[in-house]
Amino acid sequence: MNYFTSEIPTAVKRSFKELLKFTFLVLVLLNIPAPVKAQERGMLRGFVADSLTAEPLPYANVVIKELNRGATTDSRGYFVMASLPNQKLTVTISYVGFKTKQFTVNIEPYIVNNLRALLPSINIQMKTIESKSDRIAKENATDLSLQRIAIRDLENLPKGVELDLFRSLQTMPGVQTGGDVSARFYVRGSPSNENLVLLDNTTIYNPYHALGIFSAIDPDMISSMEFYKGGFPAEYTHRLSSVLKVVTKDGNKNSFGGKAAMSLLTAKLLLEGPIPSGSFIISGRKNYSDIVLKKFRNNNSIPADFYDLFAKVNYSDPEFMQDAKFSVSMFKSGDKIVNDNLKREDFRWDNSTFDFNYFQVSDSPLFYQVDLSFSTFTGERIPNLSGAKGLKNELTDMTMRIDFSYVYDSKDELAGGFKITEAHTNLTLENFRGQSTSTNTKGVNVSAYLKYKILRSSIFGADIGGRAHATRFAGGGSSVFLEPRTSFTLRPIPEIALKGSWGIFMQDLVTVSDENEVVSIFEPWIITPLYLQPSSAIHYIGGLEILPAPNLSINIESYYKIMHNLAIVNDQKFFESDPDLISGSGRSYGIEFETKYQLDPFKFTGSYAWMRAFKDVRGKVYSPRYDSRNNINLSLEADLGSGWAASAVWSYTSGLPFTQIAGYYDRLTIDQLADNQFLLDSYNPFVLLGEMNTGKLPDYHRLDLSLSKKIQIERLKMYIDLSVLNVYNRNNLFYFRRDTGERVNMLPFLPSVNFKVEL
Repeated sequence: MNYFTSEIPTAVKRSFKELLKFTFLVLVLLNIPAPVKAQERGMLRGFVADSLTAEPLPYANVVIKELNRGATTDSRGYFVMASLPNQKLTVTISYVGFKTKQFTVNIEPYIVNNLRALLPSINIQMKTIESKSDRIAKENATDLSLQRIAIRDLENLPKGVELDLFRSLQTMPGVQTGGDVSARFYVRGSPSNENLVLLDNTTIYNPYHALGIFSAIDPDMISSMEFYKGGFPAEYTHRLSSVLKVVTKDGNKNSFGGKAAMSLLTAKLLLEGPIPSGSFIISGRKNYSDIVLKKFRNNNSIPADFYDLFAKVNYSDPEFMQDAKFSVSMFKSGDKIVNDNLKREDFRWDNSTFDFNYFQVSDSPLFYQVDLSFSTFTGERIPNLSGAKGLKNELTDMTMRIDFSYVYDSKDELAGGFKITEAHTNLTLENFRGQSTSTNTKGVNVSAYLKYKILRSSIFGADIGGRAHATRFAGGGSSVFLEPRTSFTLRPIPEIALKGSWGIFMQDLVTVSDENEVVSIFEPWIITPLYLQPSSAIHYIGGLEILPAPNLSINIESYYKIMHNLAIVNDQKFFESDPDLISGSGRSYGIEFETKYQLDPFKFTGSYAWMRAFKDVRGKVYSPRYDSRNNINLSLEADLGSGWAASAVWSYTSGLPFTQIAGYYDRLTIDQLADNQFLLDSYNPFVLLGEMNTGKLPDYHRLDLSLSKKIQIERLKMYIDLSVLNVYNRNNLFYFRRDTGERVNMLPFLPSVNFKVEL
């Protein structure tokens, strides 16, 4: 199926300028206010932050007692409530770990009333699953397949070697992993390159450390995360499967402070503090030992060396520009694996990002922002004398985007924006005869989106929108790709909500990967060539939310995904004229169950996911290596008081498919036919693989335990975390080495300790 069309207005196809005219026309049409009752009404706009540091508090609950209405702050700590009566109202604001506060606000009609709420922190670690204010705030929220996560929600889970961003996602239903040795995650039957990872609106293309074992993003610099497992709204594009948006901290605006932490793997330092009219934050992390890394390779040394750096500066001066905020951030990570053996290949890869953001709050209920970002990725495989093929990949991404959102008196919301991205990829491959070929591609993608959220009713909410792409990265801009999307929530009674989502998604930047590769160090990125259509997917998602008791929630989601024009490496390229990539298709479907139960001081979370995934290449259908049929995750957290907390996590995954070895044969190359060479010494064993992914690995399961203690002496805070991974020492099989037949297991029984000091 192809969603490109030339049957659209010619003015739209001709240039970006005409596309903007078209978008502006739609904006004008949708800017007609919805009818409301003829009475004096006002709006309340608020900002919620930590009273000690002035850091925004994302996803705080805001409830107006007299109206039984609620809202939730966004990732920046802002909220807007429209169509409020002209009277005094009691506003209650709550956030886990902070003191709940009440404010009396006198709503004046026809204007936006402002509230700035600073909440003092308290020593509370656990969170009630579903308080009354939570339910009021999200009664008509279109949040199907969305997980909003504040970083403190993760701190009670077992840290493992240390707290890791991506591994925290792998406990969610619908998210699969390649095992202990990889932090790569696969969402609802799709490969990892279809997951969009944003750091403050900037794309990170290879966010992994040390053979992909750990995330390159240090959790200490994170304020919050939003994770869409599918059906994401129109403001996100260029991926088919999921979106992980990471929002970083601004830094302490009131006083200087810092954190120092050490685990068995890394040492890290974070500094933050105020500057004139703003704040800064700087963090850095570096590995210093391979004691833990050896556990990932049967106690064989992994010569991995990695680091990551992050810095951010914020500026907000009302005398310079009222209600405006400017921020500049930088991120850099680097990895290298250098073996002290010329018969093994070496690897190097790094990421760099730069982002400038201008965020403006206007006198009306309008928010808008401008982002200028720059992202690069470089990866290289150096074969030495190993016999492997050399590889080098370079990617550069320069993006400008403008986004806005507007809240009507009816409570409905309008959002839109446009995005211009210039991408440049270079891929150099070497064959077994040492010959190199390079693919160098550069292009620009121009797109605009618009969406309207219907929120005027407490029992029904909908998000209707779409995005139009005027050009492809590969050029050939004679067609436009349309991405319509919609989602809804129907809550006939407060305890039950029916949810649905549908959308079309496009991806024009893809990775070149080998389905038979056991361990993927990094996957090289390329622009989809013009002889192929961009990859596309259709999501059908349905959900049911049940809240039978104040301390119990049950969520059920089902999905069906259809994928077209997937870029597949051509394994039958025999001649120079044959294409490097061919088109394939795929589909996946499944159902997910999740329940949460709170009974102080305990919190229980349990989930089960069933899934099937298929790929079709040249008419041959097979299950990809991330087709995990059954997944179970159980976690129990306990607040033991006096700063003590404990948790236990048990996970189970049914066996993953893999390609079995059918046999070997001895291969003799022409280069080895030398007069002075004994032929029997010149043969190289060559592996013959069987049918694609017809084998199945044994089932995987393990239990992790943790115990943590928080000690606070005035401003000084100390955290000690003790964790034990794979408590009953399950021998989970990772793979058999194809050259020696050696069995390689995943992590064995592994105790770990983390220590952090915060001032």
